[in-house]
Amino acid sequence: MSPFQALVFQAPWVLLLAPVPLILAYIAGRLESTAPVLRLPGTARLLGLRPSARTRFRRLPTWLAALALTLVVIALARPQRGLGRDQLTTEGIDIVVAIDVSGSMAAEDFRPDNRLAVAKAVVADFIRRRTRDRLGLVIFAGRAITQSPATTDQALLLRQLEDVALDRLPDGTAIGSGLATSLSRLSKSESKSKVVVLVTDGANNSGEIDPDTATDIAKAMEVKIYTVGVGKGGVAPIPVRAQDPFTGRIVTRTVNMEVPIDEDLLKRIAEKTGGAFFSATDESSFRDIFNRIDALETSRLKSVSFRRYQELFQGVLQGAFILLVAALLLWLRGLRVLPA
Repeated sequence: MSPFQALVFQAPWVLLLAPVPLILAYIAGRLESTAPVLRLPGTARLLGLRPSARTRFRRLPTWLAALALTLVVIALARPQRGLGRDQLTTEGIDIVVAIDVSGSMAAEDFRPDNRLAVAKAVVADFIRRRTRDRLGLVIFAGRAITQSPATTDQALLLRQLEDVALDRLPDGTAIGSGLATSLSRLSKSESKSKVVVLVTDGANNSGEIDPDTATDIAKAMEVKIYTVGVGKGGVAPIPVRAQDPFTGRIVTRTVNMEVPIDEDLLKRIAEKTGGAFFSATDESSFRDIFNRIDALETSRLKSVSFRRYQELFQGVLQGAFILLVAALLLWLRGLRVLPA
Protein backbone atom coordinates (compact mmCIF):
# COMPACT_ATOMS: atom_id res chain seq x y z
CA MET A 1 0.00 0.00 0.00
CA SER A 2 1.24 3.50 -0.87
CA PRO A 3 1.89 5.81 2.12
CA PHE A 4 -0.59 8.28 0.63
CA GLN A 5 -3.34 5.64 0.55
CA ALA A 6 -2.99 5.25 4.31
CA LEU A 7 -2.99 9.04 5.00
CA VAL A 8 -5.89 10.31 7.10
CA PHE A 9 -6.69 13.58 8.91
CA GLN A 10 -8.03 13.76 12.45
CA ALA A 11 -9.75 17.12 11.75
CA PRO A 12 -10.24 17.19 7.97
CA TRP A 13 -12.59 20.23 8.11
CA VAL A 14 -9.57 22.45 9.00
CA LEU A 15 -8.21 21.80 5.49
CA LEU A 16 -10.88 24.18 4.17
CA LEU A 17 -8.63 27.00 5.43
CA ALA A 18 -5.50 25.68 3.67
CA PRO A 19 -5.93 27.74 0.43
CA VAL A 20 -6.54 31.02 2.32
CA PRO A 21 -2.86 32.10 2.77
CA LEU A 22 -2.08 31.37 -0.89
CA ILE A 23 -5.17 33.26 -2.05
CA LEU A 24 -4.20 36.28 0.08
CA ALA A 25 -0.66 36.21 -1.32
CA TYR A 26 -2.05 36.11 -4.86
CA ILE A 27 -4.42 39.03 -4.17
CA ALA A 28 -1.58 41.05 -2.63
CA GLY A 29 0.52 40.45 -5.73
CA ARG A 30 -2.28 41.54 -8.01
CA LEU A 31 -2.90 44.71 -6.01
CA GLU A 32 0.82 45.53 -6.12
CA SER A 33 1.02 45.10 -9.90
CA THR A 34 -1.96 47.42 -10.48
CA ALA A 35 -0.83 50.11 -8.00
CA PRO A 36 0.39 53.45 -9.59
CA VAL A 37 4.17 53.72 -9.72
CA LEU A 38 6.14 56.96 -9.95
CA ARG A 39 8.33 56.64 -12.97
CA LEU A 40 11.28 59.10 -12.94
CA PRO A 41 13.44 59.77 -15.97
CA GLY A 42 16.64 57.86 -15.98
CA THR A 43 15.27 54.85 -14.14
CA ALA A 44 15.78 51.33 -15.32
CA ARG A 45 12.18 51.10 -16.45
CA LEU A 46 12.40 54.11 -18.72
CA LEU A 47 15.74 53.04 -20.09
CA GLY A 48 14.26 49.74 -21.18
CA LEU A 49 16.62 47.73 -19.03
CA ARG A 50 15.64 44.22 -17.93
CA PRO A 51 14.50 44.03 -14.29
CA SER A 52 17.12 42.78 -11.86
CA ALA A 53 16.93 39.48 -10.01
CA ARG A 54 16.10 41.41 -6.85
CA THR A 55 13.12 42.93 -8.63
CA ARG A 56 11.90 39.64 -10.15
CA PHE A 57 12.03 37.77 -6.84
CA ARG A 58 10.87 40.55 -4.55
CA ARG A 59 7.57 38.69 -3.84
CA LEU A 60 9.31 35.38 -3.00
CA PRO A 61 9.27 36.03 0.80
CA THR A 62 5.52 36.62 0.61
CA TRP A 63 4.91 33.30 -1.17
CA LEU A 64 7.21 31.40 1.19
CA ALA A 65 5.33 32.86 4.18
CA ALA A 66 2.02 31.92 2.55
CA LEU A 67 3.22 28.35 1.99
CA ALA A 68 4.39 28.19 5.61
CA LEU A 69 0.96 29.29 6.85
CA THR A 70 -0.64 26.67 4.57
CA LEU A 71 1.51 23.99 6.18
CA VAL A 72 0.49 25.25 9.63
CA VAL A 73 -3.17 24.78 8.65
CA ILE A 74 -2.41 21.23 7.41
CA ALA A 75 -0.65 20.48 10.70
CA LEU A 76 -3.73 21.68 12.62
CA ALA A 77 -5.77 19.13 10.65
CA ARG A 78 -3.65 16.38 12.33
CA PRO A 79 -2.35 14.29 9.42
CA GLN A 80 -1.81 10.64 10.38
CA ARG A 81 -0.57 7.52 8.60
CA GLY A 82 -2.43 4.30 9.33
CA LEU A 83 -0.21 1.42 10.40
CA GLY A 84 -2.93 -1.07 11.31
CA ARG A 85 -4.58 -3.86 9.34
CA ASP A 86 -7.78 -5.87 9.38
CA GLN A 87 -7.23 -9.39 10.65
CA LEU A 88 -9.65 -12.28 10.06
CA THR A 89 -9.93 -14.78 12.87
CA THR A 90 -11.91 -17.98 12.95
CA GLU A 91 -13.82 -19.76 15.64
CA GLY A 92 -13.58 -23.39 14.59
CA ILE A 93 -15.45 -26.51 15.62
CA ASP A 94 -13.97 -29.61 17.24
CA ILE A 95 -15.34 -32.68 15.46
CA VAL A 96 -14.72 -36.37 16.11
CA VAL A 97 -15.82 -38.91 13.50
CA ALA A 98 -16.47 -42.37 14.98
CA ILE A 99 -16.49 -45.13 12.34
CA ASP A 100 -17.80 -48.65 12.84
CA VAL A 101 -15.22 -51.21 11.63
CA SER A 102 -17.11 -54.34 12.61
CA GLY A 103 -17.32 -57.25 10.18
CA SER A 104 -20.69 -56.16 8.81
CA MET A 105 -19.08 -53.01 7.37
CA ALA A 106 -17.59 -55.35 4.76
CA ALA A 107 -21.08 -55.76 3.27
CA GLU A 108 -20.97 -55.24 -0.48
CA ASP A 109 -24.33 -53.57 -0.95
CA PHE A 110 -22.61 -50.27 -1.84
CA ARG A 111 -21.09 -51.70 -5.01
CA PRO A 112 -18.48 -51.53 -6.40
CA ASP A 113 -17.07 -50.92 -2.89
CA ASN A 114 -18.08 -52.18 0.53
CA ARG A 115 -19.59 -50.01 3.26
CA LEU A 116 -16.30 -49.20 4.98
CA ALA A 117 -14.55 -48.17 1.74
CA VAL A 118 -17.39 -45.79 0.89
CA ALA A 119 -17.42 -44.42 4.45
CA LYS A 120 -13.69 -43.72 4.29
CA ALA A 121 -13.98 -41.93 0.95
CA VAL A 122 -16.87 -39.76 2.13
CA VAL A 123 -15.17 -38.91 5.43
CA ALA A 124 -11.97 -38.02 3.57
CA ASP A 125 -13.86 -35.47 1.47
CA PHE A 126 -15.46 -34.12 4.64
CA ILE A 127 -12.04 -33.68 6.26
CA ARG A 128 -10.69 -31.79 3.25
CA ARG A 129 -13.57 -29.30 3.47
CA ARG A 130 -13.16 -28.58 7.19
CA THR A 131 -10.06 -26.43 6.87
CA ARG A 132 -10.81 -24.27 9.93
CA ASP A 133 -11.70 -27.05 12.37
CA ARG A 134 -9.94 -29.61 14.52
CA LEU A 135 -10.97 -33.14 13.57
CA GLY A 136 -10.34 -36.42 15.32
CA LEU A 137 -10.96 -40.03 14.36
CA VAL A 138 -12.24 -42.96 16.46
CA ILE A 139 -12.87 -46.51 15.28
CA PHE A 140 -14.94 -49.10 17.09
CA ALA A 141 -16.13 -52.66 16.76
CA GLY A 142 -16.20 -54.93 19.86
CA ARG A 143 -14.27 -52.09 21.57
CA ALA A 144 -13.16 -48.60 20.60
CA ILE A 145 -9.79 -46.91 20.09
CA THR A 146 -8.62 -43.46 19.05
CA GLN A 147 -7.22 -43.54 15.53
CA SER A 148 -6.27 -39.85 15.64
CA PRO A 149 -6.78 -37.13 18.28
CA ALA A 150 -8.37 -33.86 17.18
CA THR A 151 -5.96 -31.99 14.93
CA THR A 152 -5.85 -29.35 12.21
CA ASP A 153 -3.23 -31.36 10.32
CA GLN A 154 -5.33 -32.62 7.44
CA ALA A 155 -2.52 -34.60 5.84
CA LEU A 156 -1.90 -36.53 9.06
CA LEU A 157 -5.60 -37.17 9.59
CA LEU A 158 -6.06 -38.43 6.04
CA ARG A 159 -3.14 -40.83 6.47
CA GLN A 160 -4.69 -42.15 9.68
CA LEU A 161 -8.02 -42.57 7.90
CA GLU A 162 -6.33 -44.50 5.11
CA ASP A 163 -5.01 -46.99 7.71
CA VAL A 164 -8.52 -47.77 8.99
CA ALA A 165 -9.31 -51.39 8.17
CA LEU A 166 -11.53 -54.29 9.15
CA ASP A 167 -10.37 -57.01 11.55
CA ARG A 168 -8.29 -54.59 13.65
CA LEU A 169 -10.58 -54.93 16.66
CA PRO A 170 -12.59 -57.73 18.23
CA ASP A 171 -15.83 -58.18 16.30
CA GLY A 172 -19.03 -56.66 17.60
CA THR A 173 -20.68 -53.25 17.66
CA ALA A 174 -19.90 -51.27 20.81
CA ILE A 175 -21.76 -48.05 20.06
CA GLY A 176 -21.56 -46.89 23.67
CA SER A 177 -17.80 -47.40 23.75
CA GLY A 178 -17.39 -45.59 20.44
CA LEU A 179 -19.29 -42.61 21.80
CA ALA A 180 -17.44 -42.64 25.13
CA THR A 181 -14.04 -42.69 23.40
CA SER A 182 -15.11 -39.85 21.13
CA LEU A 183 -16.27 -37.81 24.12
CA SER A 184 -12.96 -38.36 25.88
CA ARG A 185 -11.24 -36.79 22.85
CA LEU A 186 -13.43 -33.69 23.36
CA SER A 187 -13.24 -33.51 27.15
CA LYS A 188 -10.45 -30.91 27.13
CA SER A 189 -11.73 -28.99 24.14
CA GLU A 190 -12.12 -25.23 24.62
CA SER A 191 -14.17 -24.84 21.44
CA LYS A 192 -17.67 -23.47 21.84
CA SER A 193 -18.94 -26.05 19.33
CA LYS A 194 -18.20 -29.75 19.79
CA VAL A 195 -19.58 -32.45 17.49
CA VAL A 196 -19.45 -36.23 17.16
CA VAL A 197 -20.43 -37.92 13.88
CA LEU A 198 -21.22 -41.60 14.55
CA VAL A 199 -21.17 -43.93 11.54
CA THR A 200 -22.48 -47.46 12.14
CA ASP A 201 -24.41 -50.19 10.39
CA GLY A 202 -25.51 -52.25 13.37
CA ALA A 203 -27.03 -52.40 16.80
CA ASN A 204 -25.17 -52.16 20.10
CA ASN A 205 -24.22 -55.68 21.14
CA SER A 206 -20.94 -55.32 23.06
CA GLY A 207 -18.84 -52.93 25.08
CA GLU A 208 -18.88 -51.93 28.73
CA ILE A 209 -20.66 -48.60 28.31
CA ASP A 210 -24.36 -48.33 27.56
CA PRO A 211 -25.15 -46.01 24.60
CA ASP A 212 -27.79 -44.13 26.61
CA THR A 213 -25.27 -43.45 29.37
CA ALA A 214 -22.78 -42.13 26.83
CA THR A 215 -25.54 -39.98 25.35
CA ASP A 216 -26.31 -38.45 28.75
CA ILE A 217 -22.62 -37.62 29.15
CA ALA A 218 -22.58 -35.99 25.71
CA LYS A 219 -25.59 -33.89 26.62
CA ALA A 220 -23.93 -32.76 29.85
CA MET A 221 -20.80 -31.83 27.87
CA GLU A 222 -22.94 -29.96 25.31
CA VAL A 223 -21.64 -32.20 22.53
CA LYS A 224 -23.92 -32.54 19.53
CA ILE A 225 -24.10 -36.02 17.97
CA TYR A 226 -25.03 -36.76 14.37
CA THR A 227 -25.76 -40.45 13.77
CA VAL A 228 -25.50 -42.09 10.35
CA GLY A 229 -27.09 -45.52 9.85
CA VAL A 230 -25.32 -47.34 7.02
CA GLY A 231 -27.27 -49.73 4.81
CA LYS A 232 -30.93 -50.67 4.54
CA GLY A 233 -30.86 -53.24 7.28
CA GLY A 234 -31.98 -56.81 6.79
CA VAL A 235 -29.95 -59.22 4.64
CA ALA A 236 -26.71 -58.00 3.06
CA PRO A 237 -23.96 -59.82 1.10
CA ILE A 238 -20.85 -60.07 3.27
CA PRO A 239 -17.55 -61.74 2.28
CA VAL A 240 -16.50 -64.27 4.91
CA ARG A 241 -13.12 -65.97 5.19
CA ALA A 242 -13.30 -69.67 5.98
CA GLN A 243 -11.22 -72.79 5.66
CA ASP A 244 -12.05 -75.04 2.74
CA PRO A 245 -12.78 -78.46 4.27
CA PHE A 246 -11.35 -80.28 1.25
CA THR A 247 -8.14 -78.32 0.60
CA GLY A 248 -7.54 -76.73 3.99
CA ARG A 249 -6.89 -73.36 2.37
CA ILE A 250 -8.42 -70.12 3.59
CA VAL A 251 -10.95 -68.92 1.05
CA THR A 252 -13.36 -65.98 0.90
CA ARG A 253 -17.01 -66.62 0.18
CA THR A 254 -19.86 -64.15 -0.02
CA VAL A 255 -22.63 -65.01 2.38
CA ASN A 256 -25.99 -63.28 2.79
CA MET A 257 -26.25 -62.32 6.43
CA GLU A 258 -28.80 -60.49 8.56
CA VAL A 259 -27.47 -57.07 9.60
CA PRO A 260 -29.97 -55.31 11.90
CA ILE A 261 -29.73 -51.54 12.37
CA ASP A 262 -31.08 -50.07 15.59
CA GLU A 263 -32.46 -46.88 14.07
CA ASP A 264 -34.49 -46.11 17.21
CA LEU A 265 -31.29 -45.97 19.26
CA LEU A 266 -29.51 -43.79 16.68
CA LYS A 267 -32.47 -41.41 16.52
CA ARG A 268 -32.61 -41.21 20.31
CA ILE A 269 -28.90 -40.40 20.57
CA ALA A 270 -29.20 -37.62 18.00
CA GLU A 271 -32.39 -36.08 19.42
CA LYS A 272 -31.15 -35.98 23.02
CA THR A 273 -27.98 -34.11 22.03
CA GLY A 274 -29.49 -31.71 19.51
CA GLY A 275 -28.10 -33.50 16.47
CA ALA A 276 -29.84 -35.42 13.71
CA PHE A 277 -30.17 -38.98 12.41
CA PHE A 278 -29.48 -39.85 8.78
CA SER A 279 -29.86 -43.05 6.81
CA ALA A 280 -27.25 -43.84 4.15
CA THR A 281 -28.58 -46.52 1.80
CA ASP A 282 -26.05 -46.00 -1.02
CA GLU A 283 -22.93 -43.98 -1.83
CA SER A 284 -24.90 -41.03 -3.19
CA SER A 285 -27.03 -40.66 -0.05
CA PHE A 286 -23.91 -41.17 2.08
CA ARG A 287 -22.21 -38.19 0.41
CA ASP A 288 -25.36 -36.11 0.62
CA ILE A 289 -25.56 -36.73 4.37
CA PHE A 290 -22.04 -35.48 5.02
CA ASN A 291 -22.69 -32.47 2.77
CA ARG A 292 -25.71 -31.66 4.95
CA ILE A 293 -23.69 -32.08 8.15
CA ASP A 294 -21.00 -29.87 6.64
CA ALA A 295 -23.63 -27.19 5.95
CA LEU A 296 -25.19 -27.49 9.41
CA GLU A 297 -21.90 -27.16 11.28
CA THR A 298 -20.30 -24.03 9.88
CA SER A 299 -17.29 -22.35 11.44
CA ARG A 300 -17.84 -18.80 12.64
CA LEU A 301 -15.76 -16.00 11.10
CA LYS A 302 -14.97 -12.85 13.01
CA SER A 303 -13.15 -9.83 11.62
CA VAL A 304 -11.10 -7.95 14.18
CA SER A 305 -9.63 -4.59 13.17
CA PHE A 306 -6.33 -3.52 14.69
CA ARG A 307 -5.63 0.11 13.83
CA ARG A 308 -2.64 2.23 14.87
CA TYR A 309 -1.63 5.63 13.54
CA GLN A 310 1.60 7.61 13.26
CA GLU A 311 1.28 11.37 13.83
CA LEU A 312 2.75 13.44 10.97
CA PHE A 313 1.98 17.01 12.08
CA GLN A 314 5.45 17.46 13.66
CA GLY A 315 7.15 17.08 10.29
CA VAL A 316 4.67 19.43 8.65
CA LEU A 317 5.34 22.10 11.32
CA GLN A 318 9.07 21.67 10.80
CA GLY A 319 8.58 22.36 7.10
CA ALA A 320 6.52 25.46 7.91
CA PHE A 321 9.24 26.74 10.26
CA ILE A 322 11.91 26.26 7.61
CA LEU A 323 9.85 28.23 5.06
CA LEU A 324 9.24 31.08 7.54
CA VAL A 325 12.95 31.31 8.35
CA ALA A 326 13.78 31.32 4.64
CA ALA A 327 11.23 34.08 4.04
CA LEU A 328 12.67 36.16 6.89
CA LEU A 329 16.25 35.75 5.67
CA LEU A 330 15.31 36.76 2.14
CA TRP A 331 13.47 39.80 3.48
CA LEU A 332 16.51 40.81 5.52
CA ARG A 333 18.68 40.38 2.42
CA GLY A 334 16.71 43.13 0.75
CA LEU A 335 13.89 41.34 -1.03
CA ARG A 336 10.87 43.54 -0.33
CA VAL A 337 7.25 43.51 -1.31
CA LEU A 338 7.57 47.11 -2.46
CA PRO A 339 9.50 47.53 -5.72
CA ALA A 340 13.09 48.62 -5.53
